[in-house]
Amino acid sequence: MIVNGYSYKNIKKAANFLKKGEPIAFPTETVYGLGANIYNKKSVAKIFEIKQRPFFDPLIVHIANLKQLEEVAKIEDERIYLLAKHFWPGPLTLILPKQKRISYLITAGLETVAIRMPSNIIALSLIQELNSPIAAPSANLFTHLSPTTAQHVLKQLGNKTKLILDGGKTTCGVESTILSIEKNKKPVVLRMGGLPIENIEKIIGKIIIPTKKSRKVLAPGNLKNHYAPQKPLIIINNEKEIPKYLKNNKQKIGYLAFQKINNKKILSDYKILSSQGDFKEAASNFFDYLHQLDDGPAEIILAEKIKEVNLGKAMMERLIKAAHR
Repeated sequence: MIVNGYSYKNIKKAANFLKKGEPIAFPTETVYGLGANIYNKKSVAKIFEIKQRPFFDPLIVHIANLKQLEEVAKIEDERIYLLAKHFWPGPLTLILPKQKRISYLITAGLETVAIRMPSNIIALSLIQELNSPIAAPSANLFTHLSPTTAQHVLKQLGNKTKLILDGGKTTCGVESTILSIEKNKKPVVLRMGGLPIENIEKIIGKIIIPTKKSRKVLAPGNLKNHYAPQKPLIIINNEKEIPKYLKNNKQKIGYLAFQKINNKKILSDYKILSSQGDFKEAASNFFDYLHQLDDGPAEIILAEKIKEVNLGKAMMERLIKAAHR
């Protein structure tokens, strides 16, 4: 059931569901999350069941203040407070040593926990009303397209969740950037996301971007196949390559372009992420447009390669995973 997330009555209703051990869906500035009270193991286990998510993939804990940060994680590095000061609330997740009280179900057996403070007012109000941090991955089926509207959640999860708080389309449009912080070590990026790496480096200096992925899943969204539409997705350099697919395949083509399309007549469907070439606008439209192309008449989706600067890095990381079959 979708309800108005800006209503205090509905936020209170959602918090009561969480208190009773029932996961609910709610908006953040990045994507919609499927949340459970972190101290209710049965409720957290239901998240994995609803999403069909493997237990080796850790969850992100969402907090509303720094007191909750210290409740969930051990603070062993002053850079944590510096990052929190500059980027929280916002699309930055930190991987930190966990407190003993945090269940290994949330951390996938790891001694670290993923934490962030969302900037969405509905998410913050819900955490405050519950008076507890909330564990929440994206409110979709595992490896499928991320939800940036309440309708995306309903389409994928149906009545598997008791309540969906509707906050409209998310403003950021891609998941949070995930950063691992260890004492006396350089920070490591585990996932590109809604906060550009360049912004973080201005505050804490050089960040390591691993060239090889760890076999162990250290953070959400790190599998090769992720964020995938139901239809096949192929990345191409530009629209000049489209005719090749029309010639070789007698199928309807949908095209995801970054800024412009010159020949729309050959396409069955198309979306332009930002006619102004604005990366923030493009990111906010990214998953919504992929959902629309996936639901549209096209049989195959071609996606234009996005320049890997700013939020382009996060979008390309997701396109590559979406195209992996």
